Amino acid sequence: MNQSALIRPEWTPATIALMVLGFVVFWPLGLAMLAYIMFGDRLNGFKRDANNKADRWFAGCRRATSRYNTHFATGNVAFDDWRKAELDRLEEERRKLDEMREEFDNYVRELRRAKDQDEFDRFMRDRKSRPSGQNPVVDV
Repeated sequence: MNQSALIRPEWTPATIALMVLGFVVFWPLGLAMLAYIMFGDRLNGFKRDANNKADRWFAGCRRATSRYNTHFATGNVAFDDWRKAELDRLEEERRKLDEMREEFDNYVRELRRAKDQDEFDRFMRDRKSRPSGQNPVVDV
């Protein structure tokens, strides 16, 4: 996500102003802005999951329609053979692209996990290296 965006799902002056303005103009707008501020950081994962489900659904529809479309012959055997070969080739390309996308998603997920692990390890090293007197316990 672009970190310089004016409206991001955080408690910034701009988002608070938009939320208040939304409540003044029409209360569902203010409520929607409040929901965006509180839960907007989860939207990327939701969109990615929804798109993956939609892609799988459309892929199933494509396979179903391509199965039924092969029954309709034009009468030109050479054209029908060429069309079937091209559709098979495109289906294979689609399958390869889906596999590559899945591999990339796994790579990015593993990269994030490794980054988080590195940050956690660095935190633990720094925490252990500090003298115990520098970490006073604060009662709240």
